[in-house]
Amino acid sequence: MVEFKVVVSDPKNGRAYNVDASGGAAGAIVGKRIGDEIDAGALGLAGYKLRITGASDRTGIAAKKGIPGAGRRNLLLAGGIGFHPVMDGERRRKTIRSSEITQDFVQINALVTAYGEKKLDELFPKVEGEKKEEKKKKVRK
Repeated sequence: MVEFKVVVSDPKNGRAYNVDASGGAAGAIVGKRIGDEIDAGALGLAGYKLRITGASDRTGIAAKKGIPGAGRRNLLLAGGIGFHPVMDGERRRKTIRSSEITQDFVQINALVTAYGEKKLDELFPKVEGEKKEEKKKKVRK
C-alpha cells in the first residue's frame, strides 16, 4: 500500500507539521501534480485546503514542476530545484522526477491555502523535545 509523509507548512506562523498519509488519504494524492490544490479532509484536517509545492522519492530525488509525465528524467540544469551551481555558468546533468505524484514518492510538501475551524496547533500537539527547547530559550534570555 502507498504511504506518504506530508509536510504541511503554515504561512501564518511559519511552522511545519508532519502528517502520515496511507490508504485512502494517500490515494487521494496519487495522480495530482505539483501546484494542484487538494482537500485536506482525507488527511484529518477538516476544512483545510493544501497546495502541493514539492516532493521527493525514496532516494531523495526531488520533483520539479513543469516536467510532464511520471518517472525520472536526466536533465541539463543550470540551477533551481535539484542543482545549485557553485560557479557562474555551471551546468550539470542531474536526475529529476516529473511533477506527477506517483507511488514512488515518500515525502510530499504542501502549503496551507485555506484554513479550517480548528487551528493547526490544536490538531498537532507539541512534542516534548520542543517544550525542552522552549525552556532552554527562556533560560538563555
